[in-house]
Amino acid sequence: MFSGTTTPKLDEKGRLVIPSKFRELSDGALYITKGQDRCLSIYTASEFTRIAEQLQGARVTTKSAREFVRNFMASAELQVPDRQGRISVPNHLRLYASLERDLVVIGNNNKVEIWSVALWESNQAEQDELFANRDEEVIPGIF
Repeated sequence: MFSGTTTPKLDEKGRLVIPSKFRELSDGALYITKGQDRCLSIYTASEFTRIAEQLQGARVTTKSAREFVRNFMASAELQVPDRQGRISVPNHLRLYASLERDLVVIGNNNKVEIWSVALWESNQAEQDELFANRDEEVIPGIF
């Protein structure tokens, strides 16, 4: 399980040092792909395989399911961190998430998310207010 927030930087070659607290939980290889809300998602190889297997069960007769699976899988890139713990963030993913040098990297349960600082701050400003004032159950039986 991934949790916490860090603020690393992309280097001039578009590489990101995966924070050690996240690297320690990985099984070596990582998959980076598009996430919701214009962030990127990083999954361990085993978690990505589990998700890919579930996606094989998507209804191919449903256009939205086909498009979602196609977009998610086509954007996925296998990365193996180098000795310094760096992975390359492909240009097409940097463009999708509006990434610049400064980043916000968060642990979000089964994945790590990479956010542009501007998008993260905008999202959090809205979500913090909603979170603080939530008055109904959001996740049945839990919160």
